[in-house]
Amino acid sequence: MATAFCPAHITGFFKAELDKKDSKQLGSLGAGFSIQKGVKTTVTIRNKTKHDISNFTIKVNGFESGNMRVSKVVLSKFSTKGKFVDIIHEIDVPVGYGFGSSAAVALSLSIALNDALECKLSKIKVAQIAHDVEIECKTGLGDVLASYYGGFEIRDKPGAPGIGHVQNITLNKISIIMICFSPISTSKFIKERLPRINGLGGKMVNELLKSKNYEHFQEMSLEFAKYVDVMTPRMQKVVNELSKNNIKCGIALFGETIFSMIPKENENKILKILEKYSDGIIIKSELDNTGARILYN
Repeated sequence: MATAFCPAHITGFFKAELDKKDSKQLGSLGAGFSIQKGVKTTVTIRNKTKHDISNFTIKVNGFESGNMRVSKVVLSKFSTKGKFVDIIHEIDVPVGYGFGSSAAVALSLSIALNDALECKLSKIKVAQIAHDVEIECKTGLGDVLASYYGGFEIRDKPGAPGIGHVQNITLNKISIIMICFSPISTSKFIKERLPRINGLGGKMVNELLKSKNYEHFQEMSLEFAKYVDVMTPRMQKVVNELSKNNIKCGIALFGETIFSMIPKENENKILKILEKYSDGIIIKSELDNTGARILYN
């Protein structure tokens, strides 16, 4: 039995890199951050019996994930001959709202399977499996690389862990408050708007590498969301109200989700504003600076 955790990851802006043949080199440049909420996956292994119809079960607790394809594809990458694999995902962020939940499912499962099956693969190799699955299932590009390392990061070279590269930016204690309204399909969005996304995303990476400032990051995230036309009237209303109160915010890609990275002392001010929007899910967290990991009970 093994349990692993992978933090949820929010991307503020990005540039897709899709012109390489090897999936490990595909991914995205961009910037974002990992939070202390995410996906905890427990894997239990036993010998298969003649009563078992299949060789695995997958159960989800917390926020529902409608599609188990990512989990099934990750499982198919491991040798489970003669074994029965029981998988439980505990998801504490809404799925499809820009939290990189599919990457967190893939990476936490890959890490837990490696440990429970005693495969003895390196952590990098295990993360590369999760990255390849994300590319194969078209559920994300850079979230595995980012959540593998955790923290507030700039992805300055695309690809899987071990090939892609991130620069982490150290921040003093800040709170991250998010409000989520509805999901957006990542694969559909990328397909439709790739030229616009890539035109601005690459420039913004270079700008943030110079400033390394989280407020600047939020400003660029907002600009990016407007430019690629992801802002809904409901989101714009929240952004306008936060702006009137001198609160900076950004947009999670891809979901109808607004985030604000703020000093702890401003928490109540922003919560008071967001609580007025009763159709939104409010999530409060902090940065996860550790990244994906096995959990030892």
